[in-house]
Amino acid sequence: MSDPFFHSAPVPLTLAEIAALLGAQIGYASGDASAGAPAVRISGVASLEEAGPGDIAFMDGARHVPALRETRAGACLVTERFADHVPEGTVALRVAKPHAAFVAVTRHLYAASLRPGSMFGHFGIAAGAVVHPQARIEAEVTVDPGAVIGTGAEIGSGTVIAAGAVIGPGVRIGRNCSIGAGATLQHALLGDRVIVHPGARIGQDGFGYVGSASGHAKIPQIARVILQDDVEIGASTTIDRGGLRDTVIGEGSKIDNLVQIAHNVVIGRHCIIVSQTGIAGSATLGDFVMLGGQVGVIGHVRIGDGARIAATSNVKDDVPPGAEWGGSPAKPMRDWFREVMAVQRLGRGEGSSSARRGAAGEQQGQ
Repeated sequence: MSDPFFHSAPVPLTLAEIAALLGAQIGYASGDASAGAPAVRISGVASLEEAGPGDIAFMDGARHVPALRETRAGACLVTERFADHVPEGTVALRVAKPHAAFVAVTRHLYAASLRPGSMFGHFGIAAGAVVHPQARIEAEVTVDPGAVIGTGAEIGSGTVIAAGAVIGPGVRIGRNCSIGAGATLQHALLGDRVIVHPGARIGQDGFGYVGSASGHAKIPQIARVILQDDVEIGASTTIDRGGLRDTVIGEGSKIDNLVQIAHNVVIGRHCIIVSQTGIAGSATLGDFVMLGGQVGVIGHVRIGDGARIAATSNVKDDVPPGAEWGGSPAKPMRDWFREVMAVQRLGRGEGSSSARRGAAGEQQGQ
C-alpha cells in the first residue's frame, strides 16, 4: 500500500525569499552569509528532530537547545539569543518571534491547506449534486456530488460545497467560503471566507419550550444565524438560530470542534472558543474573548471584551472586560487559586491559619 501525503508539494522558496517574507537576517553559525546561504532552497517544514536539508524548522525556548544543536534542518528560525547554537550546515534565520515566523512560512508553502477543498477533487458543479433551479450560484463555485442546495440559496464565487452538505432554502453564503462534507446550513447568512468544517450544524431550532401541566409547548424560533467574515466553525459544532434575535458570530472568531452555541447568543469579533464548550441562550461575549475547553456559560450572562475563562469553568455571572476567571462557579483567578490552595491544605490536614493559631493557644493554656 502506498503512503500518501495529503498536501500538494509546495513550490520551493529560497532563503532570500523567506528572509524577505519575514524580514529576517540570514547567516550560518559563524555569521557568514556569503557562502550561498540566500540561495538555499526550502521545500518543506518540520520539527527540529525530524527536519532534513530541504526543511525549515524553528526554535524558541531554552529547553530546545539540545535538539537545536543536533538538527539537520536546512534552515532554522531562531532569536538572536540562540543563534550561536545553530549547528554547522544549518542556516540561521534571526527573527524576533520564531514560531510566528514559522507559521507564516508554512502558510505560504501550504496555502491550500488553510481551508477545506473539494472531497471529489474537481471544479464546478458535479453531476451528482442536487441544485434547485431557483438557487443563485456565481461563477467558480465548486459543488461536490451528493450536496444539496435549496431554493433561493445564494453562493458566492470561489466557494466550495463539499460532498453531502445541505444548504437550505434562502441561505446566503459569501465568496471564498468552504462548507465541509455533511454540514447542514439553514436560516443562515455567511460572510466571505467563512469555513464550516464537516458535520457542523448551523441554523437549526433553538431549544425553547413553555411548560404547563399538559406538557411542553414549542416556542417558534424565527430568527437567523449570522456568521461574519473570516469566521471558522469546527467539525460537529452546533449553532442554533435565534428565537427573536439573531445568533451572531463576529468577524474573525474561531470556534473549535464539538461546541454548542444556543439561540440568541452574540459572540464578538476575534474570539476563541475551545472544544466541548457550551454557551446557553442569550449569552453575550465581547470582542477577543477566549474560552478554554469544556467551559459552560449560562444564559443571559455577559462576558466583557478581552476576558479569558479557564478550561472546565462554569460561568454564571457577568465577567468584566479584560478579566481572567476560572473555577466552578467561575470567579477571578486569584480568588479561585486561593480557594484551591485552601482545599489542598485541608486535604493535608493543615487546616486554616486561624484554626492553627487557635490550636496553638489551647496547647499553651494546658
